[in-house]
Amino acid sequence: MPYTHANGKICYLEIPSTNIPVSSEFYRKIFDWNIRRDNSGRVSFDDAIGEVSGMWTLDRKASREPGIVISIMVDSVADTLQKIVENGGEIVRPIGADFPEITAHFRDPSGNVLALYQELS
Repeated sequence: MPYTHANGKICYLEIPSTNIPVSSEFYRKIFDWNIRRDNSGRVSFDDAIGEVSGMWTLDRKASREPGIVISIMVDSVADTLQKIVENGGEIVRPIGADFPEITAHFRDPSGNVLALYQELS
């Protein structure tokens, strides 16, 4: 799959973690991210379509309160929220707050707040 190169494109994320194996497994299970080791041996990821990559880091605090919120596109926000709770995450803002948009906010096992977004059919 070709990688999109464009000025201003978000391409890399550093996600705070309290336990990198737990974090990487959470994002793999929930979003089907490809987990790998980068050139320096750190646990890294590529999103489900290979457009955004990044790594987990132990040297920062989690973003427990929404500041800048990163949204992850999913097929079903409702189904994904269920998987998040089953895998150690927490619902912070349920579906409906951005009506008619289908969104929700969640907290990952390390405490970071992110969002889910579902395209309207």
